[in-house]
Amino acid sequence: MSGFADYDRYDALGLAELVRQGEVSSTELLEEAISRTEKVNDAINAVVHKHYDEAKAAIEAGLPEDPFTGVPFLLKDLQLDGTATTYGSKFFRDQVADHDSTLVSRYKHSGLVTFGKTNSPELGLMPVTEPRMYGPTRNPWNLDRTPGGSSGGASAAVAAGIVPMANASDGGGSIRIPASCTGLVGLKPTRGRTPMGPDRGEGWAGQSISHVVSRSVRDSAAVLDATTGTEPGNPYEAPHFDGSFLAHVGKNPGKLRIALCRNKMGKGRFSADVIEAVEEAGRLLSNLGHDVKYAEPAYDREAAGNAVLTLVAANAALAVKMRAEALGREATEQDIEPSTRALIEMAAGLSADDYARATLINHRAGRVFAKVHEQYDLMIAPTLSQEPVPIGFMEANRDGIAEFMGDTAIFNQTGQPAISLPLCWSANQLPIGIMFVAAFGNDALLLRIAGQLEKAYPWSDRRAPVHAGA
Repeated sequence: MSGFADYDRYDALGLAELVRQGEVSSTELLEEAISRTEKVNDAINAVVHKHYDEAKAAIEAGLPEDPFTGVPFLLKDLQLDGTATTYGSKFFRDQVADHDSTLVSRYKHSGLVTFGKTNSPELGLMPVTEPRMYGPTRNPWNLDRTPGGSSGGASAAVAAGIVPMANASDGGGSIRIPASCTGLVGLKPTRGRTPMGPDRGEGWAGQSISHVVSRSVRDSAAVLDATTGTEPGNPYEAPHFDGSFLAHVGKNPGKLRIALCRNKMGKGRFSADVIEAVEEAGRLLSNLGHDVKYAEPAYDREAAGNAVLTLVAANAALAVKMRAEALGREATEQDIEPSTRALIEMAAGLSADDYARATLINHRAGRVFAKVHEQYDLMIAPTLSQEPVPIGFMEANRDGIAEFMGDTAIFNQTGQPAISLPLCWSANQLPIGIMFVAAFGNDALLLRIAGQLEKAYPWSDRRAPVHAGA
């Protein structure tokens, strides 16, 4: 294998430091990442757009001297000038971006070298990554299992050792779900913490936000430092944070009051091994001196679930409608997958009142959980209801989404920061993520507790059976 043989020993910040010290070049790191992609991508189907030449040209043109200079990086199908932006859909297959999104511009300014884009379900609508456009992405821990979704390609690429971190987005759990499935760190920041522009002010009525999945907590924090901040025209912003998120990773969080939620708040129930996992996490936290108590937050779960469906259906329908207007034709059955079409049909029966009611329900949920955090510093719960499900599970099971997903979506609705950490493993040696939730705006506390747990119970040395460094 060409490139840099010690690649696996370092996270993204570690690789960037080696570049600054002259111990490895940006070109060598890129060659290593490309080589690793070619070695494992046929097995996992994580990278669906390869921009190798563009990445080489970026290095030759000179990279900014910033925290991640020279580190190879993968985007989830975001706007990267001059590249296809398909959203995992055949209806968008010929859409080419004519400018960068604000987030991509900030990635570039941080010195990251984007050399490809990762697989995701059509329009990011499913918690698994099995689009008809590109085929399923497979979990490096077990190729018969899903890596989750919608950022499944990103998580599979990191878990398989192609890159130390990759861009991801989360509208109902799409950072945390795949992080849980693949044994990674997955932070969903506070609503408005990272930019949506220049073309959009929000995603899914404020439920969606972009960040990364990573092996290390400090990489996630450093990327947040590099990408957070206002941009002109924002409809709203996260509470101002004065300082460095990275600096909080090493800080002692102090003794925290933690609410442990062992019963599922939404539809369905947690499996026995998932319940045991969250209780084990509670014991780990108690061992670190925290005050952990069982708690069951009370809110209108049925109304909250209906609100998610309303907002997602309306936004999916709008995305397809705008694409149809751009193409000058309607979407056919060959263009759009059945699950997406079902949401579009649902949206056709919605009223303006329904949309306004859904946003009201979300805001009310935010008030409820703000009250919870007057009593508890953090909440913890399983990220998912069970271990990663087999490929094809969603298509074969009518209630598959409810059976698989945990309670991730409610915290998209409230806008709170939440992080999935790879603290536990199933009897089948598959990752089980534990979700930590903080009060609105308190991303720094999540990074402090995550850093404490990472130091006390390290996970970064665990390697998936399918790994490019093997």
